[in-house]
Amino acid sequence: MSNNFFSMLFRMKYIDRWALMRNSRAETLTEHTLEVAVLAHALATIANARCGKNYNVDRAAVLGMFHDAHEILTGDMPTPVKYQNPAIETAFKGVESAANDQLLAMLPADLQGTYEPLLREEDADLRPLVKAADKLSALIKCVEERKAGNLEFQIAEQSVREMLLKMDLPEVQIFIEEFLPAFELTLDEMR
Repeated sequence: MSNNFFSMLFRMKYIDRWALMRNSRAETLTEHTLEVAVLAHALATIANARCGKNYNVDRAAVLGMFHDAHEILTGDMPTPVKYQNPAIETAFKGVESAANDQLLAMLPADLQGTYEPLLREEDADLRPLVKAADKLSALIKCVEERKAGNLEFQIAEQSVREMLLKMDLPEVQIFIEEFLPAFELTLDEMR
């Protein structure tokens, strides 16, 4: 099983997200992880420039790239199912951990130390930003679906907005106020 790690990562493109929702446009895990990486980088940059923080913006982006790698093996577990009750949540955390173990075993031993902290989100300072970037990506998906006339995502949009506000991160509030409105625009309106 050694040396299959990178070919396995490239299978993210086969994992669809939002499995329980009717989508106007499917979103793959590859798309999601790129968005989370970009958003984590943006949040760290905003935090450094406007909130007096000193985050490693590049590290934030890399953590975003790997935050859901386990989903290659587990699939995307819908939030209402994953957090339905503490027993399911605990069990799924165990499944995620086992999937990360399996992915790490696909690397030669001398490379595992580099990827383990990325897969396990071990950076306590940046973890909240990556989680917020993950939720922002979900919010953007909800906005895009609503704009496409899909009402299936209305409640999810409201729920994700509330989750983001509860995170109480000023950099998230800045992003929502200054950058999120552009996601409501058409291409012609952005020019």
